[in-house]
Amino acid sequence: MDSSPILYNDTVSLRAMEPEDLDLIYQIENMTEFWRMGAANVPYSRYAIHRFIAENRNNLFADGQLRLMIEKKDTRETVGCIDLTAFEPLHRRAETGLLILPKFQHRGLGHNALSVLCHYAHSFLQLHQLYAYVAVTNTPAIRLFSSCSFRSIGTLPDWICHEETFRPVHLFQRIFSDTKKKYG
Repeated sequence: MDSSPILYNDTVSLRAMEPEDLDLIYQIENMTEFWRMGAANVPYSRYAIHRFIAENRNNLFADGQLRLMIEKKDTRETVGCIDLTAFEPLHRRAETGLLILPKFQHRGLGHNALSVLCHYAHSFLQLHQLYAYVAVTNTPAIRLFSSCSFRSIGTLPDWICHEETFRPVHLFQRIFSDTKKKYG
């Protein structure tokens, strides 16, 4: 097993959600401008988010998903969140996504957070791969996933609907290279 840090690097650290994150998560989940990038289509109540934080075990295997908060190491400011969802333990894969608050974007924080998450997913969780759906118009996310060794393996036409128009997404995949193939 790799002995390098698991949930941090020189720039960011990833941590479990805390009750103090309620207002920030409420803000993030209700940013309607980002709903078109994911599956959200209704606002979340403070109560629902409070329950999510309180009932979450921070265990991918128990919850089937994992949300981690992204902190800048130098200031300890929370700058966004990063998720593992759609976890498939048999196939050792999960979908990933992240959001950096607009005032912290374009500073390399997303790249650092995704790099740390990939290291954690592979080295500690023993996942074989991560994947992400990225709107073809989301140039910053395309650059981000590409910079973290994700490859676009195809385009899914008419995958997301925004303003009554169906739009394609790229499917990005990162297969961790030292996983042995035992077929064929």
